[in-house]
Amino acid sequence: MRHHLTREQAEALDEFQSFADREIVPLGDDHHRQQRTRPEIIRRLAERGYLGLPLPRELGGGGRDMVTFGLLVGEVGRGCSSLRSLLTVHTMVAQSILRWGTRAQKEVWIPRLASGMAIAALGLSEPGTGSDAKSVKTEATPDGGDFVLHGHKKWITYGQLADVLLVFARCEGEPAAFLVERERAGVSIEPIEGLLGLRGSMTASVHFDGCRIPDENLVGRRGLGISHVAAAALDSGRYSVAWGSVGLLQACLDACVVYTSEREQFGVRLKEHQLVRRLVTDMITNLSAARLLCLEAGRLRDARDPGALAATSIAKYFASTAAARAADDAVQLHGANGCSSDYPLQRYLGDAKIGEIIEGSSQIQQITIAEYGYQEYGALRSRAGQSSGAAGV
Repeated sequence: MRHHLTREQAEALDEFQSFADREIVPLGDDHHRQQRTRPEIIRRLAERGYLGLPLPRELGGGGRDMVTFGLLVGEVGRGCSSLRSLLTVHTMVAQSILRWGTRAQKEVWIPRLASGMAIAALGLSEPGTGSDAKSVKTEATPDGGDFVLHGHKKWITYGQLADVLLVFARCEGEPAAFLVERERAGVSIEPIEGLLGLRGSMTASVHFDGCRIPDENLVGRRGLGISHVAAAALDSGRYSVAWGSVGLLQACLDACVVYTSEREQFGVRLKEHQLVRRLVTDMITNLSAARLLCLEAGRLRDARDPGALAATSIAKYFASTAAARAADDAVQLHGANGCSSDYPLQRYLGDAKIGEIIEGSSQIQQITIAEYGYQEYGALRSRAGQSSGAAGV
């Protein structure tokens, strides 16, 4: 992969790998068992500037390109998918503010988010609303110069910890997005535990009961909350989940190579069995392909190429499904040990399954990616028509 990177990106990757090996990998299982993230590792991310890595330098961020940010997310995901999900949602909110927020919102929130003084979460999903983001039921009622929120958000990653949430609601029939500080009256937060995966991501239900927020907390115009603000946030999230899936796939491969090289069955080491080698081969191949797809998506994002949307969906779809297959195969190769809490494989399996669901499920990606194909078909038909017309002349 390194020959696809600039010198600065390769140096950053070395730094991220060292940090993950030293400070994140040892905590992954503990976060899973305790269903919480240790606050000291979040402080370490903040101290190193990782929480604001892709944010503008003039607002306190690292000013790094999206490929470099992807490399960071991949290494954090290799160590702990729950911690990776913090980078995901935190950056989704920050980039939404950068793109759609007012100057005052950017000046207030971006430096705080970049430094880790504040942690952000995304308030989109509801008990009856997941993939169909346009169907949110939370209501924002205008009242003088304020809005009053009533509703219930669920499955909010790091909702237990977040200082501010980007909340999506309906306002007089129009979708809108608002920044809501957790200390506001009318906000109540309940932990959600016992999840299949991302158990350390401090997921929460968030209730709004007459929560009053000022007009200045509206992000973007009313009517653009889903089509613009949420769409941009989810696109950012898909990119992050794609890279996190690459990291998880790497973790599965590493675990399997070590285990099958050391464990013996039927008088030989597991790695000598052909079927074992087939599974490891699939992991290596899918890892290489997923990484290249993510690199291409990052390159297009940095170039502000319109093709970045399709490339990101493709990367997320392929990487997340490949990680889920790798995690399933990794458990199989470890046998009973793969089902034991003494090994991280059961954590990998649950985390990988969640990756197929969040920020647009695999089925949503299939619909979206196919639509890109049919759009290209229309362009092909148009070009073919032009060619035949020219030939007739």
